[in-house]
Amino acid sequence: MTNFPTGFLWGAATAGHQIEGNNVNSDWWERELTMPGMEPSGDAVDSYHRYREDIDLLADAGLDTYRFSLEWSRIEPVEGQFSRAELAHYRRVIDYCLSRGVTPFVTLQHFTTPRWFANDGGWTSPKAKDRFLSFVTQATTILDGVEWVATMNEPNMQAAIMTAMRRMAAQGGQWQSPTVEADAAGSDAPAEKDEKKQHGSFLQDADPEIGRAFVEIHHAAREIVRARTNA
Repeated sequence: MTNFPTGFLWGAATAGHQIEGNNVNSDWWERELTMPGMEPSGDAVDSYHRYREDIDLLADAGLDTYRFSLEWSRIEPVEGQFSRAELAHYRRVIDYCLSRGVTPFVTLQHFTTPRWFANDGGWTSPKAKDRFLSFVTQATTILDGVEWVATMNEPNMQAAIMTAMRRMAAQGGQWQSPTVEADAAGSDAPAEKDEKKQHGSFLQDADPEIGRAFVEIHHAAREIVRARTNA
Protein backbone atom coordinates (compact mmCIF):
# COMPACT_ATOMS: atom_id res chain seq x y z
CA MET A 1 0.00 0.00 0.00
CA THR A 2 1.24 3.50 -0.84
CA ASN A 3 2.69 5.41 2.09
CA PHE A 4 1.81 9.09 2.25
CA PRO A 5 4.31 11.56 3.70
CA THR A 6 3.97 12.95 7.19
CA GLY A 7 1.75 16.00 7.15
CA PHE A 8 -0.16 14.94 4.02
CA LEU A 9 -3.47 16.84 3.99
CA TRP A 10 -6.69 14.86 3.64
CA GLY A 11 -9.54 17.26 3.12
CA ALA A 12 -12.44 18.68 1.21
CA ALA A 13 -12.84 21.94 -0.67
CA THR A 14 -15.74 24.32 -1.22
CA ALA A 15 -16.44 27.64 -2.93
CA GLY A 16 -18.35 30.27 -1.00
CA HIS A 17 -20.86 31.03 -3.73
CA GLN A 18 -21.69 27.35 -4.17
CA ILE A 19 -22.53 26.68 -0.54
CA GLU A 20 -23.08 29.85 1.50
CA GLY A 21 -26.28 31.16 -0.06
CA ASN A 22 -27.50 34.70 -0.66
CA ASN A 23 -24.28 36.18 -1.98
CA VAL A 24 -26.34 39.03 -3.40
CA ASN A 25 -23.37 41.36 -3.95
CA SER A 26 -21.55 38.81 -6.12
CA ASP A 27 -21.13 39.10 -9.89
CA TRP A 28 -22.19 35.44 -10.19
CA TRP A 29 -25.44 36.16 -8.36
CA GLU A 30 -26.08 38.93 -10.89
CA ARG A 31 -25.15 36.61 -13.76
CA GLU A 32 -27.63 33.99 -12.59
CA LEU A 33 -30.41 36.46 -13.35
CA THR A 34 -29.40 36.86 -16.99
CA MET A 35 -27.59 33.71 -18.16
CA PRO A 36 -29.92 31.17 -19.82
CA GLY A 37 -30.08 27.85 -18.01
CA MET A 38 -28.42 29.01 -14.79
CA GLU A 39 -30.29 27.96 -11.69
CA PRO A 40 -30.45 30.69 -9.03
CA SER A 41 -28.21 29.81 -6.08
CA GLY A 42 -30.64 31.25 -3.54
CA ASP A 43 -30.01 29.85 -0.07
CA ALA A 44 -27.69 27.16 -1.53
CA VAL A 45 -27.08 24.85 1.47
CA ASP A 46 -26.96 27.79 3.91
CA SER A 47 -23.39 27.04 4.90
CA TYR A 48 -22.95 30.69 5.82
CA HIS A 49 -24.99 29.94 8.94
CA ARG A 50 -24.41 26.18 9.19
CA TYR A 51 -20.62 26.09 8.74
CA ARG A 52 -20.15 24.45 12.15
CA GLU A 53 -22.33 21.51 11.10
CA ASP A 54 -20.40 21.24 7.83
CA ILE A 55 -17.03 21.24 9.58
CA ASP A 56 -18.34 18.66 12.04
CA LEU A 57 -19.36 16.42 9.15
CA LEU A 58 -15.91 16.81 7.61
CA ALA A 59 -14.07 16.08 10.87
CA ASP A 60 -16.32 13.15 11.76
CA ALA A 61 -15.62 11.66 8.33
CA GLY A 62 -11.93 11.47 9.24
CA LEU A 63 -10.71 14.39 7.13
CA ASP A 64 -8.20 16.81 8.60
CA THR A 65 -8.27 19.81 6.24
CA TYR A 66 -10.96 22.18 4.98
CA ARG A 67 -10.33 24.49 2.02
CA PHE A 68 -12.93 27.25 1.86
CA SER A 69 -13.06 30.67 0.27
CA LEU A 70 -13.58 34.16 1.60
CA GLU A 71 -16.42 35.87 -0.26
CA TRP A 72 -14.90 39.14 -1.42
CA SER A 73 -18.33 40.60 -2.24
CA ARG A 74 -19.40 40.18 1.40
CA ILE A 75 -16.22 41.63 2.85
CA GLU A 76 -16.09 44.62 0.47
CA PRO A 77 -19.69 45.21 -0.73
CA VAL A 78 -18.79 48.76 -1.76
CA GLU A 79 -15.35 49.69 -3.01
CA GLY A 80 -13.14 50.75 -0.14
CA GLN A 81 -15.70 49.87 2.53
CA PHE A 82 -14.73 46.70 4.38
CA SER A 83 -17.15 44.90 6.66
CA ARG A 84 -15.69 44.11 10.07
CA ALA A 85 -18.68 41.85 10.70
CA GLU A 86 -17.93 39.70 7.65
CA LEU A 87 -14.23 39.50 8.45
CA ALA A 88 -15.21 38.37 11.96
CA HIS A 89 -17.54 35.75 10.46
CA TYR A 90 -14.73 34.15 8.46
CA ARG A 91 -12.46 34.31 11.50
CA ARG A 92 -15.07 32.28 13.36
CA VAL A 93 -14.96 29.69 10.56
CA ILE A 94 -11.17 29.50 10.96
CA ASP A 95 -11.44 29.22 14.73
CA TYR A 96 -14.03 26.45 14.53
CA CYS A 97 -11.78 24.49 12.19
CA LEU A 98 -8.94 24.80 14.68
CA SER A 99 -11.20 23.77 17.55
CA ARG A 100 -12.07 20.55 15.70
CA GLY A 101 -8.47 19.77 14.81
CA VAL A 102 -9.12 20.65 11.17
CA THR A 103 -6.47 22.57 9.23
CA PRO A 104 -8.05 25.66 7.63
CA PHE A 105 -6.92 26.23 4.03
CA VAL A 106 -8.15 29.65 2.92
CA THR A 107 -8.78 30.60 -0.71
CA LEU A 108 -8.86 34.38 -1.08
CA GLN A 109 -10.82 34.40 -4.35
CA HIS A 110 -12.82 31.53 -5.81
CA PHE A 111 -14.26 32.76 -9.14
CA THR A 112 -16.63 35.37 -7.70
CA THR A 113 -15.96 39.09 -7.37
CA PRO A 114 -18.05 42.00 -6.08
CA ARG A 115 -20.59 43.43 -8.50
CA TRP A 116 -18.93 46.82 -8.41
CA PHE A 117 -15.61 45.24 -9.41
CA ALA A 118 -17.11 43.24 -12.29
CA ASN A 119 -19.19 46.13 -13.59
CA ASP A 120 -16.18 48.42 -13.78
CA GLY A 121 -14.01 46.25 -15.99
CA GLY A 122 -13.38 43.33 -13.66
CA TRP A 123 -9.98 41.69 -14.04
CA THR A 124 -9.28 43.59 -17.27
CA SER A 125 -9.57 46.98 -15.57
CA PRO A 126 -6.29 48.86 -15.01
CA LYS A 127 -7.44 49.15 -11.38
CA ALA A 128 -7.94 45.38 -10.93
CA LYS A 129 -4.59 44.64 -9.35
CA ASP A 130 -4.74 47.45 -6.79
CA ARG A 131 -8.34 46.61 -5.93
CA PHE A 132 -7.58 42.96 -5.30
CA LEU A 133 -4.46 43.76 -3.28
CA SER A 134 -6.50 46.10 -1.10
CA PHE A 135 -8.90 43.24 -0.38
CA VAL A 136 -6.04 40.80 0.24
CA THR A 137 -4.48 43.20 2.74
CA GLN A 138 -7.74 43.30 4.71
CA ALA A 139 -8.13 39.51 4.48
CA THR A 140 -4.72 38.92 6.05
CA THR A 141 -5.92 40.55 9.27
CA ILE A 142 -7.91 37.38 10.10
CA LEU A 143 -5.38 34.75 9.01
CA ASP A 144 -3.48 34.28 12.25
CA GLY A 145 -2.77 30.58 12.67
CA VAL A 146 -3.67 29.74 9.05
CA GLU A 147 -0.87 27.69 7.49
CA TRP A 148 -2.18 27.44 3.94
CA VAL A 149 -3.51 30.17 1.63
CA ALA A 150 -4.43 30.07 -2.06
CA THR A 151 -4.54 33.48 -3.69
CA MET A 152 -7.14 32.51 -6.30
CA ASN A 153 -8.80 29.33 -7.51
CA GLU A 154 -7.96 28.09 -11.01
CA PRO A 155 -6.91 31.35 -12.67
CA ASN A 156 -6.49 29.39 -15.91
CA MET A 157 -10.21 28.59 -15.85
CA GLN A 158 -11.08 32.17 -14.99
CA ALA A 159 -9.00 33.39 -17.93
CA ALA A 160 -10.75 30.93 -20.24
CA ILE A 161 -14.20 32.00 -19.03
CA MET A 162 -13.34 35.68 -19.52
CA THR A 163 -12.04 34.98 -23.03
CA ALA A 164 -15.16 33.02 -23.98
CA MET A 165 -17.48 35.70 -22.62
CA ARG A 166 -15.60 38.42 -24.49
CA ARG A 167 -15.75 36.53 -27.80
CA MET A 168 -19.43 35.70 -27.45
CA ALA A 169 -20.25 39.33 -26.67
CA ALA A 170 -18.34 40.44 -29.78
CA GLN A 171 -20.47 38.03 -31.83
CA GLY A 172 -23.66 39.39 -30.36
CA GLY A 173 -24.33 36.26 -28.32
CA GLN A 174 -24.08 35.18 -24.72
CA TRP A 175 -21.61 32.70 -23.32
CA GLN A 176 -23.14 29.55 -21.86
CA SER A 177 -21.39 28.26 -18.75
CA PRO A 178 -19.94 24.74 -19.22
CA THR A 179 -21.35 23.90 -15.79
CA VAL A 180 -24.90 24.36 -17.05
CA GLU A 181 -26.44 21.17 -18.41
CA ALA A 182 -27.51 21.10 -22.05
CA ASP A 183 -31.23 20.98 -22.84
CA ALA A 184 -30.76 18.12 -25.28
CA ALA A 185 -33.03 15.18 -24.61
CA GLY A 186 -30.38 12.45 -24.75
CA SER A 187 -26.67 12.13 -24.19
CA ASP A 188 -26.12 11.30 -27.87
CA ALA A 189 -27.97 14.35 -29.17
CA PRO A 190 -25.86 16.21 -31.77
CA ALA A 191 -26.49 19.57 -30.08
CA GLU A 192 -25.14 18.28 -26.80
CA LYS A 193 -22.11 16.72 -28.49
CA ASP A 194 -21.32 20.03 -30.17
CA GLU A 195 -21.69 21.85 -26.88
CA LYS A 196 -19.40 19.44 -25.05
CA LYS A 197 -16.80 19.77 -27.81
CA GLN A 198 -17.00 23.55 -27.55
CA HIS A 199 -16.65 23.52 -23.78
CA GLY A 200 -13.83 20.99 -23.89
CA SER A 201 -11.73 23.18 -26.14
CA PHE A 202 -12.40 26.61 -24.68
CA LEU A 203 -9.73 26.18 -22.01
CA GLN A 204 -7.07 25.98 -24.72
CA ASP A 205 -8.23 29.29 -26.20
CA ALA A 206 -7.67 31.54 -23.20
CA ASP A 207 -6.22 34.93 -24.09
CA PRO A 208 -2.55 34.92 -22.97
CA GLU A 209 -2.87 38.60 -22.03
CA ILE A 210 -5.48 37.72 -19.40
CA GLY A 211 -3.34 34.84 -18.17
CA ARG A 212 -0.34 37.11 -17.73
CA ALA A 213 -2.45 39.59 -15.78
CA PHE A 214 -3.51 36.85 -13.37
CA VAL A 215 0.10 35.76 -12.89
CA GLU A 216 1.14 39.32 -12.04
CA ILE A 217 -1.77 39.75 -9.62
CA HIS A 218 -1.04 36.38 -7.98
CA HIS A 219 2.62 37.25 -7.37
CA ALA A 220 1.71 40.61 -5.84
CA ALA A 221 -0.96 39.04 -3.61
CA ARG A 222 1.43 36.29 -2.53
CA GLU A 223 3.97 38.86 -1.38
CA ILE A 224 1.33 40.52 0.82
CA VAL A 225 0.34 37.20 2.36
CA ARG A 226 3.96 36.26 3.02
CA ALA A 227 4.75 39.64 4.56
CA ARG A 228 1.70 39.79 6.80
CA THR A 229 1.16 36.15 7.84
CA ASN A 230 3.05 32.97 8.60
CA ALA A 231 1.16 30.97 5.97
